[in-house]
Amino acid sequence: MSNVSEIFKKMGESFDADAASGVEEIFQFDIDDEMWHAVIDDGTCVIVEAEHDDPSVTLTMDAETLAEVMNGETDGMQAFMAGRIKATGNMMLATQLATIFPVA
Repeated sequence: MSNVSEIFKKMGESFDADAASGVEEIFQFDIDDEMWHAVIDDGTCVIVEAEHDDPSVTLTMDAETLAEVMNGETDGMQAFMAGRIKATGNMMLATQLATIFPVA
C-alpha cells in the first residue's frame, strides 16, 4: 500500500460526520499524479482512488505536503499561500477540510 493510500485511509478514519452534516461536495486530490476523491454527502464520506468527472474542488499537491497537512505539521492555508497546494473549482471548500478531516 502506498504512502498516499495510508494517508487517505487515515483521512477516512478521522472523518467527522457531524462537521460534514449538510455538506454535499466532492473533494478531488491530485497527488503526484495519483487521482483520489472524497464524496461528502450529508455526514457520510466515501474516498476512492480515481478521478471524478465533476468535483467541487480539486487540490493538487505532492504526497509530502498532503502528509504534513493531514497530520497537523503544516497549516493547509499556509501551504496554499506558499504555492505548495493549488486549488481549482470552489476554493472556499478547501478551508473546510481541516474541520471535516480533523487531525487525530
